[in-house]
Amino acid sequence: MILAHKALKSFTQNPKNDILAGITVSLAMIPEVVAFAFVAQIDPLVALSGAFIVGLITAVFGGRPGLISGAAGAVAVIFVNLISEGHAKGLLFDNPVDNMGYFYLLAAVILMGIIQVGAGVLKLGRFVRLIPHSVMMGFVNGLAIVIFMAQVRMFSHKELEVGADGLKKYINIPMQGSELYIMLGLVGLTMAIIWLLPKVTKKIPAALTAILVTTAVVVFGNLDVSTVGSYIIEGGGDGLKGEFPTPNAELWQNLPFNLNTLKFILPYAFLAASVGLIESLMTMNLVDELTETRGNGNRECVAQGAGNIVSGLFGGTGGCGMIGQTVININAGGRGRLSGIMMALTLLTFILFTDQYIEQVPIAALVGVMFMMVIETFAWSSFRIIRKIPISDAVVLVIVSAVTVIFDLAIAVFIGVIVSALVFAWKNAIMIRARKRIKDDGTKIYEIWGPLFFGSIQNFNSKFDVKNDPQNVEIDFVESRVSDHSALEAIYNLVNKYEAEGKTIKLKHLSEDCKTLMYKASPKFKEVIIEAIDDPRYHLAADPEKFTKPLSEYDI
Repeated sequence: MILAHKALKSFTQNPKNDILAGITVSLAMIPEVVAFAFVAQIDPLVALSGAFIVGLITAVFGGRPGLISGAAGAVAVIFVNLISEGHAKGLLFDNPVDNMGYFYLLAAVILMGIIQVGAGVLKLGRFVRLIPHSVMMGFVNGLAIVIFMAQVRMFSHKELEVGADGLKKYINIPMQGSELYIMLGLVGLTMAIIWLLPKVTKKIPAALTAILVTTAVVVFGNLDVSTVGSYIIEGGGDGLKGEFPTPNAELWQNLPFNLNTLKFILPYAFLAASVGLIESLMTMNLVDELTETRGNGNRECVAQGAGNIVSGLFGGTGGCGMIGQTVININAGGRGRLSGIMMALTLLTFILFTDQYIEQVPIAALVGVMFMMVIETFAWSSFRIIRKIPISDAVVLVIVSAVTVIFDLAIAVFIGVIVSALVFAWKNAIMIRARKRIKDDGTKIYEIWGPLFFGSIQNFNSKFDVKNDPQNVEIDFVESRVSDHSALEAIYNLVNKYEAEGKTIKLKHLSEDCKTLMYKASPKFKEVIIEAIDDPRYHLAADPEKFTKPLSEYDI
């Protein structure tokens, strides 16, 4: 009953704002989805169908109300080589297939979805919480720059060119003269409305109003500008008109189901699944911050995967969470699941019934909306704080931003997390300290302070003078934490060194986990370890029951 109440609340909490926000996002979705369809060399309607299916399923079942998913460019660019290589493979069949790359794409999208569902079932979505804030800021800044660059390319026309090798490719011809000035004027008008309208009233979404006003200026002013319809036709499409997505029977007829096919699509599917989940989960984190609520990462993984599986089965391309459209949705007041559902249904309505009207929307209006989104998304505070935060965090922020722009999001996040982890390990490795004192009876006391783990073992070992220490030595871990097996191995080896010199050593204030593992390593530790009522109660990351062999036998 509680879950049903929460689900109902997410649909009915703010219906007017959700509906209007969904309509706004659907309009902003079209040029971006179509643009990336051209990049992937697929029919724009295939990408739009995928955006509808993925967007609808994730809106209904996802772990983050308000998050908008669709056929994102981060995923589309991964499939470019797969499609071209797939076409070449199809021509080598005994019965050649002209469009084989498309069928390989659908198979890869289905496999991508299966991998994502598996990630959700294994609860891997929670690991996104481990991504440092500096990586998050770099991700936001890098993606904002990528989206900005994509909009700048809209200030050009696509022309088909046939090279000397006979291959066809599209080249961008920049706008010039009056056409460029009109485009800039319309973009400026759109941005001005989005900026000024909320100062007058917040009852209507500024972005949707700006699109409608700019479209009216173009239509009634009879201005010759680039529109959604002309943009699709320039890219080789036939227009926005399409049919309701249905299961793609040709996929099962043409695709060879064998090990070679799996080997071919698996690397692309795995990379696309990783990129899709990273972008979706990090966008979810951004929405969490903007709305001061918390989403469910594992549920979002399953929903993203289910959306891609269905999209592939119905002939659509793969997708993931889209930060640009999500920010537009949040800024327009979309907070519940209804906004995502409305986006998907409106997009389908455009394709089925109102294509002739939507094709008249000027590209300038949508570019203006996206420019405002970039301004609002970019973490401008990073310029202010970059000199105030640790230099390591500043370097990570810049690296992630740059790699996102130059390569892709997945590589950027991996590099950012790895660098942050190495910096964290290094800082903790040099924190280990040893206070030394001599008791009245001549026993030397080492009071260890700081974390003892694989990174700090070398510094830990350097604190002891085994040969020159007195007969009796005591090591007190009351202000230290023994964190992993490598630390236990270091303690084990240190005890052996003192005993090899014929000296007596005692260990004090080890946690119950540590003592359990040391006792299993050797019975002699019953005499070496001092039992105390104030021993620490923390736990090691490993399961003590699995640590049954002597420490020296482990490959640490």
